[in-house]
Amino acid sequence: MPPAKTYYERHLPHWQPPGKELSVTWRLADSLPRLFWRSCKQPTDGRRFVEYDRALDAERYGPRWLREPRVAELMVQAFRHGEDVRQFYRLLAFVVMPNHVHLLLKANVPLQKITQSLKGFTAFQAHKVLGRRGEPFWQDESFDHWVRNPVELNKILHYIENNPVTAGLVPHPQDWPWSSAVFRKSYTAQAPQLSL
Repeated sequence: MPPAKTYYERHLPHWQPPGKELSVTWRLADSLPRLFWRSCKQPTDGRRFVEYDRALDAERYGPRWLREPRVAELMVQAFRHGEDVRQFYRLLAFVVMPNHVHLLLKANVPLQKITQSLKGFTAFQAHKVLGRRGEPFWQDESFDHWVRNPVELNKILHYIENNPVTAGLVPHPQDWPWSSAVFRKSYTAQAPQLSL
């Protein structure tokens, strides 16, 4: 009998099958209009997520605090700390966009612990850098998807690292300094394992 999936729910369901890679995305507070989901007419969760990500990439609404290099760099350092020091996960890919982040990881602890730790620490540190106090930094919910097979893993990895290119921020994935693409020896659509 296969081991049970870890499940929790806030506004969205979150599944974490043991031993599976996870794609996780979260965004800055108020970076999309409140009625975004009600206005989204896509028929599947996957298509809704793509529309959500495209809306964030357009940067037409809300804060863009992750454009601040010191804030983006503290995000990258927090991702590495979660892997190297806390050993919460093995990091496969990441990108820090102006108003959201994407991670691809293999979790060693419950996903809820990972997101609470990363979001709590980075919000506190970013507030210090930006001179803000007492206001939400991150939207309270995150999106996650467990990866079904190696083909999907490569597709998600490429999607994450190519996000700055599709958003029109840089011409090549490795040109965006706050992405795992800069750590790869060579970048292809079938990118090799990340080695930081």
